Amino acid sequence: MSESTAQEIARTILRGFDKHYRLFRAISAGAKDRFERAAWSEVDHARRTRIGFYDQRVSEAVDVLHTQFPTIDESIWPKVKLAYIPLLYEHHQPECAETFYNSVACRVLDRTYYRNDYIFWRPAISTEHIRTRQPTYRSYYPATQGLPAVLRAMVKDCALGREWQDIERDLAAIETALAEETPKEIHPNYQLQVLSSLFYRNRAAYLVGRAINGVQIHPFAVPILQADDGKLYLDALLAKREDVGRLFSLARAYFMVDMEVPSAYVSFLRSLMPSKPAAELYTAVGLQKQGKTLFYRDLDEHLVHSTDRFVPAPGVRGMVMVVFTLPSFPYVFKVIRDWFDPPKEMTPRHVRAQYHLVKHHDRVGRMADTLEYSDVAFPLDRVDDSVLDELRKYCPSMVSIEGDKLIIKHLYIERRMVPLDIWLGDADEAKARHAIKEYGNAIKELADADIFCGDLLLKNFGITRWGRVVFYDYDEISLLRDVAFREMPRARDDEEEMSSEPWFAVGVHDVFPEQFANFVFRAGPQRDLFLEMHGDLVRAGYWRSIQERVRAGIYEEHRPYPEERRLITATSPGESG
Repeated sequence: MSESTAQEIARTILRGFDKHYRLFRAISAGAKDRFERAAWSEVDHARRTRIGFYDQRVSEAVDVLHTQFPTIDESIWPKVKLAYIPLLYEHHQPECAETFYNSVACRVLDRTYYRNDYIFWRPAISTEHIRTRQPTYRSYYPATQGLPAVLRAMVKDCALGREWQDIERDLAAIETALAEETPKEIHPNYQLQVLSSLFYRNRAAYLVGRAINGVQIHPFAVPILQADDGKLYLDALLAKREDVGRLFSLARAYFMVDMEVPSAYVSFLRSLMPSKPAAELYTAVGLQKQGKTLFYRDLDEHLVHSTDRFVPAPGVRGMVMVVFTLPSFPYVFKVIRDWFDPPKEMTPRHVRAQYHLVKHHDRVGRMADTLEYSDVAFPLDRVDDSVLDELRKYCPSMVSIEGDKLIIKHLYIERRMVPLDIWLGDADEAKARHAIKEYGNAIKELADADIFCGDLLLKNFGITRWGRVVFYDYDEISLLRDVAFREMPRARDDEEEMSSEPWFAVGVHDVFPEQFANFVFRAGPQRDLFLEMHGDLVRAGYWRSIQERVRAGIYEEHRPYPEERRLITATSPGESG
């Protein structure tokens, strides 16, 4: 095939990406209008719809290539890549366009061609200093303008088309709270910088910025919510790095942000949260495929500079997944077994569907996000024999060996957490109280979001570095509305009382909350703590009351920041995160 054919293939792929980003940006920019109209059902629909955009556009591009170039020879792809690179020199999303190219090429090429000659194993175009039509952020100068005037300008520049409940009250509260965070020594360059687009998620908009003072960078975020009367108010000031970091947790839904140059937004965010890898920040703003690309590069780079081996992940062995980890890398790798031993009766297809449900559902800070990969190559000499034996035994259809590589056909990757059963096994009374309170809160907050965990065993929950309990085992989850919560029938005689099998009919969706405490905890202090703090969870009536709210479209809201950060000005609930 000729050079002109390679160039036309390259242009076809880029047209596919440009269509994708145009649609992605349009639905993200539309978050402002949906927020202003309080169109919450549309917010939920847009969030779920946008997740599928990327794969749809990749499939379209592959179909176009097969139609227009039915006899593409794999040998032309190095020329296609070389023709693609110049097209990105003045592009505003070159890194995402490279990832899109990879996605298309990997649908066409055999896995043996997954190397830098054929795809962008390494980035080819710098994302530094890309010129934009509109500035990525706005700067304000309290030293010359005065803090009250600066805060008023920041809010005005958000250009939200709703009336404020009491903006002077809120600005005064922000000024007081911000003054406590303002350094005593003010340098000549002191300024507040705010990203041009608000960050929208669920029923909240967030103004995200940083204070620059000398060489110091101090992050901040201000949630903007709507009261019951539809008027806006500023709910909190988040000026602690850990609070802003939690706001961008991947256990929450992705933000909607109008970004012309996403790399500039991610660079800004990394200055606020330097411990978060760029992969997680791209994912947090909805560009999860770019996040996957960067994550895989990070893993590949880490393997070059480390020597430890992949070993079984700490915790009880699962009945559905083989889970392993690299101790020096803070993630776990999960492969679905080919079959499941009783009492599990599901199929691998069902488990994949459960992960798909979680990806598209609001995770409310209580379910771990996952990265899903196909045909991943691991260096065989870095895989411990115990992992290899377990994969061969339970997942033979998912693994193969090619030379010095272990190929896994399909796997999920999650942030590593300490399993809650292990945590509680070593916890003193204070830590146990905190963890059990968090455990019950996680169950309740997921229920408020129409999710029932199914298997409530402690081993299926983890505790994060921030001390937050998160659920991560999805094979038995269901929508809360589909569960039948029942009281335990009382035995009518001694024979029924002593029966080892249920003497009453049990439907496939029946759940008996009275059994929860005994099922999860042994008799002792931890069970007592659970019943003290979360006794409502063992009452069927409690669960049915939540179902009534969910079925009526009424969702309890849980803010993704501590109550003490609030400005004590709001008159209605906040957002669920």
